[in-house]
Amino acid sequence: MTLHDTLIYINATVESLSAQFTRLPGSAIVLRYVKSSYQNDPARSFLELCLFLFAVRYFLASKYSVAKKDYIKLSQKEIDELVDEWTPEPLVPALSDADLADVDKVPVIMGPLGPKVKLAPAGKTVMNLASGNMLNLLASDRLKDVAVQTVREYGVGACGPSGFYATQKVHMDLEKNISNFLGVPAAIIYAQAFSTVGSTIPAFAKRGDIIVADAGVGVAVQKAILISRSTVRWYNHNDMEDLERVLVKIKKDFKGKPLTRRFIVTEGLFANSGEITDLPRIMELKHKYKYRLILEESCSIGVLGRTGRGLSEYFDLPAADIDMIIGSLSTTMAAGGGFCAGSEYVVSHQRINGNGYTYSAALPGYLAATASEAMAIMTSSPEIFVALAANTRLFRGVINRSQYIETPSDEDSPIIHLRLRDSTRQSYKIEDEEKFWQDVVDECIYNGVLVTRNKGVHSQEVFPIPASLKVEITNGLTKKETEKAAAVVKAAISKVMSKVPKTKH
Repeated sequence: MTLHDTLIYINATVESLSAQFTRLPGSAIVLRYVKSSYQNDPARSFLELCLFLFAVRYFLASKYSVAKKDYIKLSQKEIDELVDEWTPEPLVPALSDADLADVDKVPVIMGPLGPKVKLAPAGKTVMNLASGNMLNLLASDRLKDVAVQTVREYGVGACGPSGFYATQKVHMDLEKNISNFLGVPAAIIYAQAFSTVGSTIPAFAKRGDIIVADAGVGVAVQKAILISRSTVRWYNHNDMEDLERVLVKIKKDFKGKPLTRRFIVTEGLFANSGEITDLPRIMELKHKYKYRLILEESCSIGVLGRTGRGLSEYFDLPAADIDMIIGSLSTTMAAGGGFCAGSEYVVSHQRINGNGYTYSAALPGYLAATASEAMAIMTSSPEIFVALAANTRLFRGVINRSQYIETPSDEDSPIIHLRLRDSTRQSYKIEDEEKFWQDVVDECIYNGVLVTRNKGVHSQEVFPIPASLKVEITNGLTKKETEKAAAVVKAAISKVMSKVPKTKH
């Protein structure tokens, strides 16, 4: 066959196939698209053809199957034997001897919580210095009446997430009351105090962003920072010089790189030490290096300031200059849940991106109403803070006379941590400080004062906290009772110390 004959044959075949193709429904559209595509971009037509052929091959290919070269077929008897021999790991590991001993030491309170409580099983009455009820609002008849009335009107629970159908008038009133109380544009409430900071920080800080955090923050803040997946830089606890050093180093390290969101994270009143952060200096550094400030005030709201408005009132600074204020409603406000206050943008962003707000059931209505009433009492009754401050000074005046201990806590902090002096550790053979403080707790309870060790979750903490005795002052006790409680704690420390052998020099 000559070349001419071959070309004639190919031409005839193409014409025949073209005639058959044109008889198919929609063929004219496909042909027109192919011709147009080929004229404008032949490479595109070739790529589309390859993708089309790959899709056809993919959908017509046989299902994927695991190679059976090493597959061993077991009989039903062998399968049953393997199942019988298998021992699953427990969902909750068994408690160690130390854990069991720790659990046995936990006192059980009978009846309502207050400045004086009864302990099971004997019903012994003790003065309570181990509760966040520092303003004694749990005893307020106003709060009880509001709670009862709200339960009758709204029931005991919201039964759904806030963003769906669980937001009630009491919730909106509480958010407005919080923003007015703190002097900021807006606020958002969460149903759980612990998860509030764990929702707020990851809502704004993401992978690649920078967080500069105080090494003394509690485990809730530590976990919130870690789950944000941001670049984290820690500065020495409450050390403003080290904070500026870290900020300067970050500025040098990231010079010329794309700008990222940057945050300073700290607590107002540190739960693990009772120290008050230097807010004026932090605000100065925040503006100087262009950072946003996230201030966790769960321990300072309702405690610091003339009317309990927290660190901003304590230092006479505008709260609106703080980007995010995070707090708890479950301590001094005698309610439950937590909040984040700030600008309208800060709040509206969390209504969609705050996991604890979006996916958790809303705060029960009676707790929201109780928190609102607690703020009204705090605003109208500044004398409760005067009484709390007076009891704090009385307790410190007695306990500071102990030769064995010292306290890092600020003089204005009703949260007081007692730690052993370095000279005490050098003079006495104290092998286990946790056990030492537990013996002090037992001695205090025996003599009518309930206190507690500052218990940490060491396996979960980035910076384990030192052993200490934690005392939370309340204005529910009289001055005489507070002095007596301090004397009991001081005597308990001395008695336990007398049983510790001295070191030999």
